[in-house]
Amino acid sequence: MSDNFSLPQLNGIDSSFDGLGSESIREAPTTPKSASDLEQVFDVPVVVSAVLGSSRMPIGDLLRLQAGAVLELDRKVGEAIDIFVNNRLVARGEVVLVEERLGVTMTEIIKSDH
Repeated sequence: MSDNFSLPQLNGIDSSFDGLGSESIREAPTTPKSASDLEQVFDVPVVVSAVLGSSRMPIGDLLRLQAGAVLELDRKVGEAIDIFVNNRLVARGEVVLVEERLGVTMTEIIKSDH
């Protein structure tokens, strides 16, 4: 069975018509966004974690650890650490010392697919 049909001729139709009236979306004016546009979310609490590294071991070995024990991590000295916000990786960075406290400086922002 053949489903042949003919398409109407579009000659003479204005090809610049975009279905949006006289102004298309691409030409619409945009206003620059600023931090004040996010004021509604400034007080939303989030959990920020800086992960230096990780290690796997049997529970028996974990229970035998004592104060002063050294735990070998899967990262090398100077290697970037992972920075998570609400358990989502958002950046990588380096550990820094700020007035006798440890801090983290972000060196790379991770773009998410979401």
